[in-house]
Amino acid sequence: MSKGIIQRFISRYITGEKLPERISETIRCEQSQSERLIGWIQLAVVMVFAILYFLAPRPNNPDLEFSPVPWVLASYLSFTLIRLYLSYKTDLPGWFIILSVVADIALLMGTIWFFHLQYMQPPSFYLKSPTLLYVFIFIALRTLRFEARYIFLSGIFAAAGWMILVIYVVTADPSDPMITRDYVEYITSNSVLLGAEFDKIISILLVTLILGFSVSRARALLVSSVRETQAAKSLSKFFSGPVAEKIAKSDQEIGLGHGIARDCTIMFLDIRGFTPLAASLTPSEQITLLTDYQAQVVPVIHDCNGIVDKYLGDGILASFGAVKENSSCAADALRAVEHLFERVDSWNQQRQDQGLSPIEINAAVTYGSIVFGVIGDDNHLEYTVLGDAVNQAAKLEKHVKSEESRAVISEVCLKIALKNGYKGSDRWIAREKRAVSGVETPMNLYIYRD
Repeated sequence: MSKGIIQRFISRYITGEKLPERISETIRCEQSQSERLIGWIQLAVVMVFAILYFLAPRPNNPDLEFSPVPWVLASYLSFTLIRLYLSYKTDLPGWFIILSVVADIALLMGTIWFFHLQYMQPPSFYLKSPTLLYVFIFIALRTLRFEARYIFLSGIFAAAGWMILVIYVVTADPSDPMITRDYVEYITSNSVLLGAEFDKIISILLVTLILGFSVSRARALLVSSVRETQAAKSLSKFFSGPVAEKIAKSDQEIGLGHGIARDCTIMFLDIRGFTPLAASLTPSEQITLLTDYQAQVVPVIHDCNGIVDKYLGDGILASFGAVKENSSCAADALRAVEHLFERVDSWNQQRQDQGLSPIEINAAVTYGSIVFGVIGDDNHLEYTVLGDAVNQAAKLEKHVKSEESRAVISEVCLKIALKNGYKGSDRWIAREKRAVSGVETPMNLYIYRD
């Protein structure tokens, strides 16, 4: 059991969990931006170090022939600039990030170690340096990547670095290790209080653990958020945008019985004479034709606030105001009809220029009560629209050819559209008491005027 726990710990917090490629790619983009931010912060830190070093008064130490601090700072500045440049050019590899962690801690510990030489004091002098507090900045920097392993590495290197400095102090002069148990003597002299140094190491490790586990939990939320975002993008390829959003943001799991009743506008489209046309085309040509046709008409539907409910071969069932209530749904649908025919006419001109036959599109629009909800079984669910308005629109679409027109709408649809601000009534010609197959009583219709 303990072996399994250790393996899970290493996988989750040290090496990082394996994620699907598309999710990993999204997170990598975020991490690349984080690395640039880390680079700028590191640049700011080294500049602060340099300013403090050159402004701080330094005693005249004739025994000190060479001061390594300016060279260390210059080397770290060069490394930071190279790192910052590379972060804008490519994703930094793991080994380079580890090298950056080592460089951060080495800079800090080296600067602290040099204090006793600079101020002509015994090595224990540098243990009192407040510069150690910068170690928490370097550890905290690693939280920006949302990868706990680099936080743990920073903390471990920092604790090990300070431990080495403490050991150096204790062993530098075996004849006088300067160890005390008196806190006052520790504060007022260069004596070493081992308990205080262990407290510093424990504090570094505890802060590292807290930040590491906190970032690990935050990363889990990040991954979950990315998964939902990617799922929403994937859903949008199978559902219209509003439907995908409704599924992704639903407070409860979508299941059978989930439905909403409302009034909306329904549109049916199809290609007139598609069956004989398809007989003269190869399978690939049929699919190409349908793809081109859908590429022409679907954007128009979306631009007019409609959604495609389903594709029915050469037919398209669209709704306006079904997923989300829309008081102007009828007007939007009739405007969509006008724009559709304009788009199809332009497309047909292109087809004729290419030596292809024009395509004739039929449209039928009606307004009425529907139910928008989930149908299917436990293994396959589908959002769709049901109701009298849908059935009526399907029957009107079959009736279009009988009226020798390109589009037919119900009388109630035009009235609602005009009430909602539609200005194209002159495009429609009244046809009273028309017998529509499948409808018991004659209907008052309007046909499209070319």
